[in-house]
Amino acid sequence: MKAVRQEHFSGCAVACVAFVLRTNYKSALKSFDKGSERARIRGFYSREIIVALERNGLKYALKYVGRKKNDDYPKGTIVFTKRDSKRPFGHYLCKTEKGWMDPWINFPRLSAKAGFRKHLPGKAVYAIIKH
Repeated sequence: MKAVRQEHFSGCAVACVAFVLRTNYKSALKSFDKGSERARIRGFYSREIIVALERNGLKYALKYVGRKKNDDYPKGTIVFTKRDSKRPFGHYLCKTEKGWMDPWINFPRLSAKAGFRKHLPGKAVYAIIKH
């Protein structure tokens, strides 16, 4: 499957959900409460992502990651990376057979492009794992 580009400034969670659901960004956005508003301004918390996935029949659980390594995540896991100087709000990525699907791989350029990375571009804090 192709990488899903985030269409809002804070829409990386939506793009990851779209990738897991094998749908497009706009369809995945409907699974979130106040989706368009939150994707534009504040983004989403991990529990909101779990609810969006549950609305589509998938069971996921939130785990604090600690020292887990890249290869320890099953495909379909959505990871939140720590806020840092490059990504001041943190970032969600999705584990795939190609590596990590990054919905804004060319950040901070304003015209977002999606792609795949071999490694996480930061330290993982939380993982949303299929249950």
